[in-house]
Amino acid sequence: MFKRILAPVDLAEDAQMERVLKLSISMAEANDAELHVMTVLPTYTMPIVGSYFPKTHEKDALEAVRKHLKDKLDTLDAPSKGMKGHVTTGTIYDEIMRVADELKCDLIIMASNRPELQDYLLGPNSARVVRHAKQSVFVVREPFAE
Repeated sequence: MFKRILAPVDLAEDAQMERVLKLSISMAEANDAELHVMTVLPTYTMPIVGSYFPKTHEKDALEAVRKHLKDKLDTLDAPSKGMKGHVTTGTIYDEIMRVADELKCDLIIMASNRPELQDYLLGPNSARVVRHAKQSVFVVREPFAE
């Protein structure tokens, strides 16, 4: 049913990332699909902010994020069709949809936290992807405390 699956993850959210990766690997295996795992390094939206960092900051940050993602993926059993990591920079929801289109993915599996008031007003990344992506989107919710 699905041939290429995209799993965007936040490397700073270990428990959330674990849930997304576990489900994504399982779905990829069940569908005999390729799995693409991505993370997005947000960019500075105002040039003045970037001027406070060294010239090599973005390059160094990208290398650190690539290494972190690779190290994480190396600990997992890849599905039979393989698993590739991708790191991009930009606005999170735009990058997720761009990469999904570029890789011709037909499913996006991503996490969503329980919404807070500001999320209803501004919309979290997962809500924007759900509303605008061309692909099916499977949202993995945070487990509720019992």
